Amino acid sequence: MNITTKASAGTMQSSDLMVHVEPADGLEIEIESTVKKQFEHLIRARIEATLQRNSVTRARVKVTDRGALDYAIEARVEAALRRAAEV
Repeated sequence: MNITTKASAGTMQSSDLMVHVEPADGLEIEIESTVKKQFEHLIRARIEATLQRNSVTRARVKVTDRGALDYAIEARVEAALRRAAEV
C-alpha cells in the first residue's frame, strides 16, 4: 500500500485512539498513551502487524491512545491507512 496523503481515524474518547498517517521516507511510529509504561510494546506490535499486513513500508504513524483494545487499534490504523493510500 502506497501512502500518498495525510489521513486520520479515530476519536479521543476513553477506550479509543486517534491515528494520524502521512507519507514519509521510512517507517516511523510515534505512540502517546495513557498506559504507555505498561503496554507500549503491545500497542507497537499491533500497529506494526497491521502495517505489515497492508504492505506499508514508508509512512509516519502517530497514535494517541486512550486505553483502546487490540481490535480497535487494528481497525483505526487500517482505516487511516486506507484513507491515506492512493486507490
